[in-house]
Amino acid sequence: MRVSLKTVIVPSIPLAVLMVGFCFILWTFMFFVPIPSTLAIHYSTVAEKLQSLFSQNLLLSNLTCIALTLLNAFLLAQINNRFTIIRTRTFLPIFIFILLVCTWNETHIIVGSHMALTLFMLALFNFFSMSKNRNASEPAFLGSFFIGLASLLVNPYIILIPVCWLGFIIFQSFSLRTFLASLLGAIVPWIVFASIHYLTTNSVDILHLFNISFSFNLNYSIVTLPRIVYVSGLTLVMIIGIIGMYSLSNGDAIHTRNKLNFLVLLLVSSLTLEFFNCYQVSLFLPLLAMIYAVLISHAFTLKQNNFYGIVFYIFFSLNIVFVISKYFHI
Repeated sequence: MRVSLKTVIVPSIPLAVLMVGFCFILWTFMFFVPIPSTLAIHYSTVAEKLQSLFSQNLLLSNLTCIALTLLNAFLLAQINNRFTIIRTRTFLPIFIFILLVCTWNETHIIVGSHMALTLFMLALFNFFSMSKNRNASEPAFLGSFFIGLASLLVNPYIILIPVCWLGFIIFQSFSLRTFLASLLGAIVPWIVFASIHYLTTNSVDILHLFNISFSFNLNYSIVTLPRIVYVSGLTLVMIIGIIGMYSLSNGDAIHTRNKLNFLVLLLVSSLTLEFFNCYQVSLFLPLLAMIYAVLISHAFTLKQNNFYGIVFYIFFSLNIVFVISKYFHI
């Protein structure tokens, strides 16, 4: 029996609406599951002030995050279509991204992290347009400027700037001009923010405004059997997806392979930052969901065989079971 993903990869409009609607039904179920407080802490003073506007209204936080998730899904679709990350029409990146965010209830109230992802995706529009252009100072500046803005909300985002410089090398667009433009773009938001802070408080403490700390101490309250099984399953699917993606790389254009390599680099970098921030695991979850969705969608879309069809449905079922498990407090 052939397991086909064709109707999921290119669904009709009613089916696409149904798929997205099902994901938000999962979000509704997760609304009633308590979120450990240690999973929703921001380092940024800006994010703390932003979160305080929503902390008294859990429903408003959820609705705002839903709106931002839909916006980010739209941006993801535009990135894929404009830069042909996956060389055929597919709905899978959007569906998988929304499914993951709806499943991870840690992301349902962290407005700042969703906004940071929006800014980072705007940065990707600029960075992806720099391919083989060592004079692309404007997109280098704008992309880093957006990441600088994102780091005002989630401070560790600023650490991704050097990762993006490695991306410039991958895109064959690294030069002194693009490096300096990127460096300036990253610090401009902080200069403006520090200036405003000084004018309003008559004092400025850079170390207080820019607060990044690392913790190797794992919060064992979040290490449960369902979570271990779920993360192990996602990791296995990710490995299968990346292997499948690279097995298809010869059919991709060089600029597409470069973008996929950069996304893999971003995935590794983001996971490393998550590892070094064990008490702040929610910070990069929306970003991880976006990167994960693109990378595994590549193989699921282009490898039309039973194996990848079965793997996709296992991945889908894994998310459903994980949502259900949260009601049993295993």
